[in-house]
Amino acid sequence: MPMASKFAQDLEQLLTRIQEEPLTLNDLLEETAGASFLLLIALLAAPFLIPVPPGFTTVPCLVSLLLSLQMVSGRQSPWLPDRLKRISFPQSIADPLLKLLERMSHILDNLTRPRLKVLLSHPLAWQLNGLFLTWLTLLLMSPLPFTNPLFSTNILVVTIAILEKDGLLLCVGYGLAIVTTLGLIGIGYLLWQAPQLLPF
Repeated sequence: MPMASKFAQDLEQLLTRIQEEPLTLNDLLEETAGASFLLLIALLAAPFLIPVPPGFTTVPCLVSLLLSLQMVSGRQSPWLPDRLKRISFPQSIADPLLKLLERMSHILDNLTRPRLKVLLSHPLAWQLNGLFLTWLTLLLMSPLPFTNPLFSTNILVVTIAILEKDGLLLCVGYGLAIVTTLGLIGIGYLLWQAPQLLPF
């Protein structure tokens, strides 16, 4: 079934290519062309929605953090050190991600469309979006148990919104990030006030 969402189409093409042959991060940068930042960040965040091989989590988070910080600095084209460019995306993850994408595509096709594009056309929108993605990536890197799917979903919502020029969905992504952050601050405050609640 063809996917109407540009994000879903582009990500499906990338995952299909990865299924066919191992692709390095440099290959992925070349494949994604103008959408390199966002598609690559989304691709690196998506595996956290499914069980991943041990040791896989560190590199995707570091690369996503580097890319999002470059967005904050205003860069329009991504840069990665040669050592990171040579890292291959695991083929074993491509098949379960494609199946997940197929299930998500109907939702994306019905929910995403160009709206409130003024929120994305502001001169500082790119840097602000990069700042939010940086914060979400830091949360994803944190050792908080059972939170990876939440933070990964939030990253995907923001990247999808930017790629689809959907300002309303972007507001949802921002709102989710703010609510999550406030919730973590609240939990931290409660534990600080009542250390006996800690499991050690």
